[in-house]
Amino acid sequence: MVASLVIGIIFLIAGLGLRYWLNRRKFYRRGPMGAEGFSSYESSVFIRFIEKVGKWIAYGLIIFGLLSLWVYSREKKDREIQNMEIQKQN
Repeated sequence: MVASLVIGIIFLIAGLGLRYWLNRRKFYRRGPMGAEGFSSYESSVFIRFIEKVGKWIAYGLIIFGLLSLWVYSREKKDREIQNMEIQKQN
């Protein structure tokens, strides 16, 4: 039960951190006129591709983290219901 809470928090923080890092890199790559500066066309294509893949990985981490937290809340609720039933029987 606690494992799903820990995993959920870790994946959620990792996903949000990855999104923040990618967006920060993109922000600081922009020049005064708002255009992104790359040293070559190849680096532009490669960096943008890697950032898109990283963004989808971050979305997956966030979704998995939220699902793990949801599983934890369901397990906690089920355990509370079982404890109430046990107390009613006694």
